[in-house]
This record gives sequence, C-alpha cells and structure tokens, in this order.
Amino acid sequence: MSCHEVAALRLGLMNVLGIDDEAERVHELAELGTAVSEAGPLQSLSQARDFSRLKLLFEASLARLDEKVARTPADDPKLAYYRSLIVLTKKVELDLRNHTESLARFYRDLEEMHDFVHAIYPAE
Repeated sequence: MSCHEVAALRLGLMNVLGIDDEAERVHELAELGTAVSEAGPLQSLSQARDFSRLKLLFEASLARLDEKVARTPADDPKLAYYRSLIVLTKKVELDLRNHTESLARFYRDLEEMHDFVHAIYPAE
C-alpha cells in the first residue's frame, strides 16, 4: 500500500480539470503500480470524468483504506505509515468537500448575479 488514494485522485482530477500533462500522468501511474489495473475504486477513481463521480469514488477508496488499516496487525512495522495515510486522506477529503461546497456556491451565485443584472437592465 502506498499513497494510492492520492495518486488515483490526482489522475481523476487531471481528467475532470482537463490537465494534459503526460509526465504527471506517468508519475501517478507509477505511484499506483498494479493497483491501477485492478478493478475497484482506485482504478475507477483514476478514470473519473466528472466531479460528482470523482468525489464518490474517492470516498469509496477511503473506505477500503480504512478496512486495510483496521486489518493490519498491531506489530506490523508499517502500521504507523498506514495510519498517517488515514490522516492525509482525511485532510484531502475535507479539502475536496470544501471545494465542492465552494463550487456549488459559485454556481448559485452566478444565477443571483444574472438576476441582478436583469434587475438593473430588464430584458426586453
């Protein structure tokens, strides 16, 4: 297990945002390794094409990460690293939620501004 969730999210964001950077894509695919070819949330997340699906798949990948960490034996030397992944992905989850809310607010504000313009300059 590596920072697969973040790498898959970055690949999905590249799709959603229209970022065409082959070096970054190759870097994130290398981070994912074989996980990108295994059916499941990580593969789907890395291929997401819209924001709502991206958010849903990231949450699904976090659930799988939580399960993996919960099953890790207490004496596993990588347990501290795995737990730090939980903290990292929680922060990313919160940031993603904030960006989602901000974009939704922007969407609503556009309509309000449109209505305001027509209040000043009524449509004929």
